[in-house]
Amino acid sequence: MAPRNQSDDEVTSIIHDCHASATHAHSTHEATESMPPPRKVNFNANIEAKIRNPLVGIPRRRLLADIDDFCRAKGLEKHRGIIRKGALVAQDPYGCEDITGPDALSQDEVSALHHEIIHKWRIPLALLRTILVCSIGAAVQGWDQTGSNGATLEFPKALGIGGSSMHDKLIVGLINAGPYIGTAVVGCWMSDPINNLLGRRGTVFVASQFCLWPVVASAFCSDWQSLLGCRLLLGVGMGAKAATVPIYAAEVTPAPIRGALVMSWQLWVSFGIFLGTLANLVCAKAFVEPWRYQLGCAFLPAVPLALLIYSCPESPRWYIKKNRYVDAMNSLLRLRNHPVQAGRDLYYIHVQLQVEREYVGHGNYLKRIVELFTVPRIRRATLASWVVMIAQQMCGINIIAFYSTSVFAQAGSTNSQAYLSTMGFGLINFVFAFPAIWTIDTFGRRSLLLFTFPQMAWTLLAAGLCTLIPPSTGLHTVFVAVFVYLFAAFYSPGEGPVPYPYSAEVFPLSHREVGMAWAVATCLFWAAILSITFPLMLDRLGVLNSFVLYGCFNLIALVMIFLWLPETKQRTLEELDYIFAVPTRVFMRYQVTKTLPWWFKRWVLFRKNAPLEPLYHLDFEYHREEDDEEEGGSGSGTYETDKSRVEMKDALGLGFTTGRTIGI
Repeated sequence: MAPRNQSDDEVTSIIHDCHASATHAHSTHEATESMPPPRKVNFNANIEAKIRNPLVGIPRRRLLADIDDFCRAKGLEKHRGIIRKGALVAQDPYGCEDITGPDALSQDEVSALHHEIIHKWRIPLALLRTILVCSIGAAVQGWDQTGSNGATLEFPKALGIGGSSMHDKLIVGLINAGPYIGTAVVGCWMSDPINNLLGRRGTVFVASQFCLWPVVASAFCSDWQSLLGCRLLLGVGMGAKAATVPIYAAEVTPAPIRGALVMSWQLWVSFGIFLGTLANLVCAKAFVEPWRYQLGCAFLPAVPLALLIYSCPESPRWYIKKNRYVDAMNSLLRLRNHPVQAGRDLYYIHVQLQVEREYVGHGNYLKRIVELFTVPRIRRATLASWVVMIAQQMCGINIIAFYSTSVFAQAGSTNSQAYLSTMGFGLINFVFAFPAIWTIDTFGRRSLLLFTFPQMAWTLLAAGLCTLIPPSTGLHTVFVAVFVYLFAAFYSPGEGPVPYPYSAEVFPLSHREVGMAWAVATCLFWAAILSITFPLMLDRLGVLNSFVLYGCFNLIALVMIFLWLPETKQRTLEELDYIFAVPTRVFMRYQVTKTLPWWFKRWVLFRKNAPLEPLYHLDFEYHREEDDEEEGGSGSGTYETDKSRVEMKDALGLGFTTGRTIGI
């Protein structure tokens, strides 16, 4: 369950108690000789599951000298003071008030770091605008997906493919699958070179053009071949956008709220689906050839997306990747509430990426694709993203999203009832995504999936069984709709919002675009297969057997998630290198030998105090060396993170990593 909320006074008290504990630990070890820097963690085989801050163990004098060299090399001299302070905070997040000398933090800077924890939802206007524009991009995706839902009842007859033959069924499925084929074959894989050339904003702008003009053209098609061509071109834009927008949102958002803000992708996809179903209903009642308007009106949200995207800051990580550090700093100054946070995040990202490059390196586009399956750290991310994306198709949501109107009609509803039932599904899908805003960063991505998949399995089975109710009773459609709505209510806070933010965050920066392209292509390739085959499946198996089949798929997906999907909540994007450095066999062994027995004791035997040994271990040992009395020095020494400082995270009620003030 989500932890309880705490008052500002409670949280502030916890912060100051931990600060006092840190000060005591520092004074206790003041006379201790300097320790050598800790050994690095192997990103390809992190057997001990250690999570380490790369700044730990660096003497203060050397760290400040490194920062000065960094600022000179990157043209950041005018920001040198704030970057020095930020780097010292990144090195010792709990001891920001202990920093002495000319780099000591002002009261305003200390307060800003405390407020980052206490008031994590107070975000700058530029960040809010960026998330809103990304949300528009998601709404485009949702509306594009549902335009064909209602049109499927009309366009096959209008274009001469409305017969019951297998040929006509496959052509209808191919047209509905057109955007997903275009996405999986071309759109996703275009995102890497376009991102490399134009950045995140440029890629979104290009994608918006493909989501605008082919959609308008589809309303004027006179044969199925031209309609298929428009749908394929739409898929190019959908793929590039779906592979870029979640990455963009993840890269600009602080870690403590990254999941909640990035999940706005699925929240607004759901809203777009609702708008699409509403438009289908309105067009069906208002126009003679409603299918043309149902397909064509999906261009509307693409217009503000194209107009507003360049009003947002570019991703600072993309600027760093391009060695444009001045631009990266300027972006961070717009995306953070205080300059000290921007300086901290800039230097912390820089040093984490330096460590990452030692293990991951660089290569051309084709080499990066190959490395998705050959470099162990990246291969684990590839597996995890594949699992979470394929699970979205296995759960059965898209048989409802694509064909709900047809499903309800075949289950015994009139066309009008089918449109209304589908609109209700879209509304439920949107409304029930909201709980994930508060749970995705506390309850966690993995936990949400493990809870919701069993619920989706039984609700689909129940919906299928309800088709056996005789239509003459008048309850047939009602009960089918109720269980489909329950299915959507469980999908929306779980497998709905998790896949895209999860896939956007698990890959290292060097492989993030191509990794996300792989993930989205996986998802939408199978969406295409489903879209092509489901009309035939529905015709051959009927509603009951189709729903039972997907109920079984939900249980298979549950096992895959349990064994292969690590938790990522509240970790910085760079710290996830340590999570995915843990070998898959170690992760699976832990789940089977530790988590499963604990779950049985906790939820079957009701032992509330049953202990669960953690898999990951914080390995943050802080090392300070004051240079001289002029810098406020008091000798050299080391101190380790003591128990009370680590417990700060649990006391804050935000999980095991949020207590630190590293925000990105």
